[in-house]
Amino acid sequence: MDSFEWNKVIGAVLMTLLITTVIGHAGDILVPKPEPEHHVKIEGVAASTQPTQEAAAPAAVQPIAPFLAKANIEEGQKTAKTCQTCHTFAKGEPARVGPNLWGVVGNKRAHQEGFAYSDAIKKLGGTWEFEELNKFLAKPQAYAPGTKMTFAGLSDEQKRADVIAYLNSQSDNPQPLPK
Repeated sequence: MDSFEWNKVIGAVLMTLLITTVIGHAGDILVPKPEPEHHVKIEGVAASTQPTQEAAAPAAVQPIAPFLAKANIEEGQKTAKTCQTCHTFAKGEPARVGPNLWGVVGNKRAHQEGFAYSDAIKKLGGTWEFEELNKFLAKPQAYAPGTKMTFAGLSDEQKRADVIAYLNSQSDNPQPLPK
């Protein structure tokens, strides 16, 4: 093949690519993409692309004491089964992705020796009291930004109280429930 023949082959390949690109853009213009189904439109409310102050701040968490008064340890154990993916609960069991939670209520934060806690948890200091556990279990990332715990949280106050009561029962010295 001489150079003229090669020019025709290369020209045909380039023309094919050009036509394919033009057809792709024309298709995008002629056939609009549908909006995702999970969006909810509310009449009379303008859409905003900037987060509001309320959206950025975590929602207030109700005090847990009234819910602990009605807490059911068995229900807490059932709810805590989802936690078993990452945590263990019995005395002396090894850590998994998360630390063992035996004796966590009333214990210092980052209580399990040898477990690699995130800096977010280490910096909290103090102890895991009922209210602190309540806030943490409601939204772990909001309570301790940067925590390794990827759990979204328990939004139901009674379920949180049940889990906290169950965690409290998993101890040599369960803490007295708040009044």
